[in-house]
This record gives sequence, C-alpha cells and structure tokens, in this order.
Amino acid sequence: MGQVHSRLTISPTPTKLAWMIHLRMLTTVHGTEAASDLHFCMSEQDSFFGFGQSADISIVLDGQDSRKTAEIKTEDGKKERHFLYYDGETVSGKVNIALKKAGSKLEHQGIKIEFIGQIELYYDRGNHHEFTSLVKELARPGELSQSTSYPFEFLQVEKPYESYTGANVRLRYFLRVTIVKRLTDTVKEQDIVVHTLSQYPDMNNSIKMEVGIEDCLHIEFEYNKSKYHLKDVIVGKIYFLLVRIKIKHMEIQIIKRESTGTGPNTYNENETIAKYEIMDGAPVRGESIPIRLFLSGYELTPTMRDINKKFSVRYYLNLVLVDEEERRYFKQQEITVFRKAEKHRKAMASDGPKTHRSMQHHTNRAEPPPSKSEPTNEQVEDKSDNASEEEQ
Repeated sequence: MGQVHSRLTISPTPTKLAWMIHLRMLTTVHGTEAASDLHFCMSEQDSFFGFGQSADISIVLDGQDSRKTAEIKTEDGKKERHFLYYDGETVSGKVNIALKKAGSKLEHQGIKIEFIGQIELYYDRGNHHEFTSLVKELARPGELSQSTSYPFEFLQVEKPYESYTGANVRLRYFLRVTIVKRLTDTVKEQDIVVHTLSQYPDMNNSIKMEVGIEDCLHIEFEYNKSKYHLKDVIVGKIYFLLVRIKIKHMEIQIIKRESTGTGPNTYNENETIAKYEIMDGAPVRGESIPIRLFLSGYELTPTMRDINKKFSVRYYLNLVLVDEEERRYFKQQEITVFRKAEKHRKAMASDGPKTHRSMQHHTNRAEPPPSKSEPTNEQVEDKSDNASEEEQ
C-alpha cells in the first residue's frame, strides 16, 4: 500500500475550512501531536486574519444608574427593558473593548460607533429604512495591545418617532460599535427606547353622534373627548331614542389598526385591545347607559400617523350591539391616544430653558376634528358574518 501524504497546498490567504481539513488529515496520519502544533498555528492565524472574536465590547451610557428604563415587546412577543430617552436628548457614554487574552494584540482597520434609527417591515426584511444615522470614529486603523475605553457623544440627537414593535413592523433605535478587521468585523449593538411626548390644548372636543337603522333602532352616543392620554379614562353615555328590535347585550371595544405599505399595497392588521360590556338585557326607549373605561390597564401606544411614509397606528372605539338573533350592529369612531408630557417637563426643569422637540404642541389645525359628513359604517350582519365584521 502506498504512503499517504499529508501535505496540503493552502492559498496565501487560507480560509478556515482549509485549515480544518489540514488539521483533520494531520490527526489521521501523524497523530495528535502534529495536530496540536497546527491548532496553535490556527489560533495565531485566527487573530491575524480576523476569524473568531478576540475582544469583548460593552457600551456604558452616561447616567445609566439613574436613568429610567422602559419596556418594549420583541418580535416574538417577549418583553425587554432598555434605557429610556426622549427627542433632543444627548446620547453619550463610553465603549469598553476588553482583549480576551492577556498579552495578545488586536490589529484593526478602525473602530466606530453609530447611532441608528430604523424601520423594519417584516415582509421586506432585506431592506432596513434608516431615518436617523450618525457616525463617530473612535480609533483610526492600528493595533490594540491592551483593553481600552473610548468616550462618545451624540449631541442633542433628533429622535422624531416613538419606539414601536407591532404585528408587521418594528421601529427601533440602537447604538452599534464596529471593530473593522481584515475579514470579519466584530460588532456590538445596544438598543434604547424612545418615547415621544405631546401636549394638547385645553380644548378637546367631545364626540357626539346619532346612528341607527330606519324605523328599527335609533341611538345617540357621546364620549367626553376625542383625545386621550395613555392613563386616561373614557367617559360617555349611550341614549336609546328608538328601540324596535330586541337587543341582548352591548359592548364597547378598543381596536388598534396597524397599517403598513402605501396605496394599493397597504395592509391593515386589526387587534382588539379591550372588550368592555356596558349592557346586558333589553333597553327601552329613553334609557341611557353610562360608559367609564380606564385605559391604564391596557397596552396602548400613542397614535402614530404616516411614520416616515411606512406605517401608521390608529385607535378606534367600536360600539357593538347584538340582538337575540345574534345579528351585530356596530359603529366605529377614531380617537387619538397620546403620551402625556407633564411629568417629563418637571424632571427636565433643572436642565434650563432648553425646549425638547419631543414636546409636540398640537393645535386644532394639526388634528382635524371628526367629520360629520363621514359615512356611518352601520352594519347589520348575521352571526356567520362576524369575522368579516371585525375586519371592518
């Protein structure tokens, strides 16, 4: 039997696969001693050519011991907590790079940190739409012989939108540190949460509307206002002016509608956030039913309209009546949900008269009142059509 030769020609810039093949052949033919020599050589090559990760990166934000955190959902429905920032706030801190082996060296082609705000549509994962992108160079190309820290500061960063994770879209802000190497960069990302704050004027028009079916049902509903903050209470009344059908029960729902895409490619995802039964039994003419719904118990976000021309999030109050034959009568009315700014203003008072862009002052012109000429959307559907009714 002829002798098996273990020599393997490797290109001047060997790949890790080539080294692994050579290592296996050496182990088979010459035993583990020769293989261990090559393994040591490979570890040196890993450091030189950029295979593996030879350093750990950590990001420490200034004031993080006292900074508030906020909870946000991940794509898989779990919840994470990250440090909370507002529009116009400076994002600063330091980047720590710790070499994994004492006495080792890390050759790099530069070190940088980025502050990125981006929108990711789940049906178009290949494209991340960045609306904010800032870069700071931490180190020029060179060599690290010991663990090092680099300070960074993004001054009064514009963060125009609120962090959001929905059914089909995610808006996130994050810091990304990159150690540029010959073949494989070392990257570390750290998310932050951004809340947008709003101030609405004292004038907050109530919602009052009459709806019904001719000669069968005529009701009038009234909500105390059209704009609600996240911890607000919806107060209202339902008046029965004409009742000629047998109503079994009535409920009010909060529906969240997430719209992604534009034009004919718009996709709407409806989610019922809350169901609250406000009546059980048959009403009579002249009767009124009170409504009191506390929003603090539900996971709501602020209303988001045409965010970077990519998506919107809107909320609707859906009044549903069900008769004894399981037919459903309903009326939807859009409301505006916002994040109240008062507490944040008090917290920032010590910082001087600087005005944050997150303090968005909304006027009646910026928020058009509900149109009385809009179609009423009254529907009468059998029980078999309940699914399609909910989509409306």
